[in-house]
Amino acid sequence: MQTSKKITIAIDGFSSCGKSTLAKALAEKLGYIFIDSGAMYRAVALYAFQNKWISDSHFEKEKLIENLPNIQLHFELNSSTQKPEIYLNNQNVAAEIREITVSSLVSKVASIKEVRQKLVAEQREMGKKGGVVMDGRDIGSVVFPQAELKLFVTAKPEIRAQRRFLELKATDPNITLEEIENNLTERDEMDSSRDESPLIQTNDAVLLDNSDLNPAEQLEIAYGLVLERLR
Repeated sequence: MQTSKKITIAIDGFSSCGKSTLAKALAEKLGYIFIDSGAMYRAVALYAFQNKWISDSHFEKEKLIENLPNIQLHFELNSSTQKPEIYLNNQNVAAEIREITVSSLVSKVASIKEVRQKLVAEQREMGKKGGVVMDGRDIGSVVFPQAELKLFVTAKPEIRAQRRFLELKATDPNITLEEIENNLTERDEMDSSRDESPLIQTNDAVLLDNSDLNPAEQLEIAYGLVLERLR
């Protein structure tokens, strides 16, 4: 799409509702930069896990907070896939952050005020010139409250669980649908009820339920909304 005007697009929603798929496709179609905020929180959770500060049964929050200055995150474009991948202290961790272990810990890490402050500051810096699509839990409410287009993406819980199951099954044959369902239920509760930047649908966000939409149909709707804003 050829236009000199570039807007900021904020996409929020529950885990495994397809918001990252939409954000990536929309950014590619528009020639915008895609920033995966969820990957950033996952990378911090991975760092805490690697240092044995967090598990299902314990969390040494102060250790993580003390070491936040040692966490360096950046995205690089994969030359084969042409997709951005996240690097944690110069190590590509794009695959590791998607494992179920990290998924079960990331909401705990994301609830920490100091973690959110660090990453929100970095996200705002990445997107201050516009022409970005960012997805997450608090993009429209906290990171880019002035975004020209805000989408709140959702889907039925059983559909979200099935999508996530099919995604993880390829790399973890032992994963069960029940594990996924339990993980999503727990994350939904934590994301929506935490004190720091809870997941909410802002008043000016457009609700997009993709339960019965395929990725192409979802993209078409979102692209139409972008054109409206650009006009």
